[in-house]
Amino acid sequence: MPGPKPPEIVLSDAEHRELERLVCAQKTGQALVRRARVVLLAAIGYSNTDIAERVPMDVEAVGLWRRRWNAWRGVPLAEVSVAKRLADAPRPGVQPRLTPEQVCQILALACEQPSGSGRPISQWSHRELADEIVRRGITDRISPRHASRLLKSGGPATPPRPLLAYPGSRRRSRRQDR
Repeated sequence: MPGPKPPEIVLSDAEHRELERLVCAQKTGQALVRRARVVLLAAIGYSNTDIAERVPMDVEAVGLWRRRWNAWRGVPLAEVSVAKRLADAPRPGVQPRLTPEQVCQILALACEQPSGSGRPISQWSHRELADEIVRRGITDRISPRHASRLLKSGGPATPPRPLLAYPGSRRRSRRQDR
């Protein structure tokens, strides 16, 4: 038994051109291309199930993007671009307290000698590092545990083991055997 009829999508000429441009552009992200294709196919009159088969997407996701597009009906394209209409919704949860630039400053600080900061120690402790981060004004507060987690999350710059299958043992060619 068929479900309720999905809302009809009506596109202006400008919206249609912009959606086509996004679909054909070489550097458009694939998620954005798929969403634009959903809107274009919905405007032609395809059902959510048909669109889901053509775009490789869940039927629920097709319905979601159809509803989101319709929520922008009546808003001029000059106010909100097509790309912004098809963008992800803001994620729930707390925004990170540290910016990537601050994390880089903290990592750079950890690479410095503590004696350069006037600390009478040879290696950074978590407490000393957290205190120095706050003293330098990188952030207003940070726990020693958080400072240590930032250092651990980087991972080694080199692989932990050799990338070759058998490093050091090369097969000799037949010519060398003769």
